[in-house]
Amino acid sequence: MPAPGPLLASGRWSDVYALDAHRVLRRCRDPAGRPEWEPDVMRLARDGGVPVPAVLDVDGADMVLERVDGPTMLADLQRHPWRGSRHARTLADLHERVHAVTAPPSLRTIGAPGDRLLHLDLHPANVLLADTGPVVIDWQGAARGAAATDLAQTYVLLVTSTVPGRTRERAVGRAGQGWFARLFRTAAGRTALEAALPAVAERRLADPSVRAEEVRRIHRLLRVRR
Repeated sequence: MPAPGPLLASGRWSDVYALDAHRVLRRCRDPAGRPEWEPDVMRLARDGGVPVPAVLDVDGADMVLERVDGPTMLADLQRHPWRGSRHARTLADLHERVHAVTAPPSLRTIGAPGDRLLHLDLHPANVLLADTGPVVIDWQGAARGAAATDLAQTYVLLVTSTVPGRTRERAVGRAGQGWFARLFRTAAGRTALEAALPAVAERRLADPSVRAEEVRRIHRLLRVRR
């Protein structure tokens, strides 16, 4: 693998370094953070018409990817909240494009039976807004199943995830979070995700990385639905 250049971004599992004007190195801090099948799923999605960075090389926990320049959808929403409706429609359209791809039988099945490709972490922080259009990143959680599971997963993440920052920033962020979640639910079709919500929320509760305040919000979401 080429030596990494400047650090461009950091996520829960990995760091992204510049290599040159056209390539980046995504290096997982824990090799277990990148499933062996992730490059193949990214290639499958890209071949199926989903905007995904091209996988150029793989070596253990490292991947050399096509460089995509542009802010995340989340960053753009924070700077330009009036674009919320447009971004919600874009996010729903990206889901539709992912779900148009048939997942390989070898991929784990999550939720209700189905053969659709699921991203399962497709929220505004995992969409880059390039000059050529939106690009979907971070495919470590991909699975096989019913499209409604993926839509419900995104809605639960939007409604219940912790907003970083100081107290005032979190309060403002929480208000915007709920607003955008409702926009996404409308764009995706409420009935399309409603039936899958309880199972998705319960599975989220079983995730040990979910914070205490997020657990409370998930329980509140389940109570409201009842």
